[in-house]
Amino acid sequence: MSRIDETLEFIPVRIAVLTVSDTRSLAEDRSGQTLVDRIEKAGHVVADRKIIQDERDQIADQLRAWVADPQIDVVLSTGGTGLTGRDVTVEAHRDVYEKEIDAFGTVFTIVSMEKIGTSAVQSRATGGVAGGTYLFALPGSPGACKDAWDAILEKQFDYRHRPCNFVEIMPRLDEHLRRK
Repeated sequence: MSRIDETLEFIPVRIAVLTVSDTRSLAEDRSGQTLVDRIEKAGHVVADRKIIQDERDQIADQLRAWVADPQIDVVLSTGGTGLTGRDVTVEAHRDVYEKEIDAFGTVFTIVSMEKIGTSAVQSRATGGVAGGTYLFALPGSPGACKDAWDAILEKQFDYRHRPCNFVEIMPRLDEHLRRK
């Protein structure tokens, strides 16, 4: 069973938050703010925050810029994971991923099922890794952001979480780039 090993020191990670929306401003961005509040409460650093329109190339370009930034360990995006024609965040993430974290979407669906029942099937939440940076695409509702953070990401970004966590393998995420 998972647990926090209190004998280990907490290691903060640097997280960028990207809201994908054609209509929201920073003042109206409840989902992005939900993530910022939870990131800071957990003891991590909000390294950057942006709002960008639902345009696949623009989303992918922003993700690539953050992947190239050594001051960012994780990118959390919110919005654009649904089924409508303008929902292209998942495709943009997959344009950037080197490896997809397949189980993230599955676990998120399980968590969502407990809250919203079969409506969870409409989410295409996804996660992956590129250039040593974790990338996660979350739905655009504050509730979905809370669920993803509280049930999955908060634990996985806590170095003390056992039996394993994302932080402890961060130094090895880009080892394939260092091979000769």
